[in-house]
Amino acid sequence: MPDINKMIDDILRREGGFVDHPSDRGGPTKFGITLKTLSNYIGRAALRSEVESLSEDVARDIYERNYLVGPRIDRLPDAIQPFIFDCAVNHGPRTAIKFVQSVSNQAGYEPPLEVDGAMGPNTRKAAEWAQDQMGDFFLKALIEERRNFYLTIVDARPTQKVFLKGWMNRVDEFEQGIA
Repeated sequence: MPDINKMIDDILRREGGFVDHPSDRGGPTKFGITLKTLSNYIGRAALRSEVESLSEDVARDIYERNYLVGPRIDRLPDAIQPFIFDCAVNHGPRTAIKFVQSVSNQAGYEPPLEVDGAMGPNTRKAAEWAQDQMGDFFLKALIEERRNFYLTIVDARPTQKVFLKGWMNRVDEFEQGIA
């Protein structure tokens, strides 16, 4: 089972500190936690100053609860869990789970899954099947799915191109060490 604290450490390293880039559709973030995410966590509209002063402990709790355990990404095969967790943080859990469903279907899982972003027992079974059938190629296929997703974002919203190199570097990190 992957080390949750290490996975969160990696997210915090990738996300960095406080940022408020004018082209970032998420607005102000700290440790990758947006104003909207913090608002949902505290149950009211958060202030920009609350994002700026966000503690690492609160960010860790949000990541574990909202992006790993809550959407049941912690039930995926160990080999893909850190990557799909990172996808959930960057794109939202539903999109991350859609990557798993889509790639499992492309690999020939029967009966094909509905690509709905819901992590139920069928998605878990499909992911386990794909991991068994494909080995490291399952992660490679998920990586390609994410790369294509980023390119689709930039095609639809050219202002997002400013982030593309960083996004691709983030994905490349997961490809290192795969056979």
